[in-house]
Amino acid sequence: MNLFPQSFQSLERALSATALKQKVHAANIANVDTPNYKSKQVNFEAVLNEAAANQIMNSYKTNDKHIEFGGSTSSAKPRISTNHTTAFTQNGNNVDMDHEMAELAKNQLQYNALTERISGKFSTLSTVINGGR
Repeated sequence: MNLFPQSFQSLERALSATALKQKVHAANIANVDTPNYKSKQVNFEAVLNEAAANQIMNSYKTNDKHIEFGGSTSSAKPRISTNHTTAFTQNGNNVDMDHEMAELAKNQLQYNALTERISGKFSTLSTVINGGR
């Protein structure tokens, strides 16, 4: 018996991806003055879109009119890629602080939304366990 619905697993993977993004953006910011450092980014959305295109995602059908697709997203993991195409400074570094700070703020909002959603799910579970009290 699975106590937690699959949405918990999806939220957990999304939280892991945002934590990885946080680490990558923090590393980019920390290396803003490092000669020849190339910025990195996490591409989780592209991996999810690829998984959806290849129909390897699980689905739960609540209505007979819903479209079926199946498989597993366990192979859908965030990828870290390095940007070798640009150089903003003379020392070969391509970290753009404005971009990194904006991405960091966006990632923080996503993380906060995910934690709020998980908190709501646990609150609902707690209400059910306590009989609605």
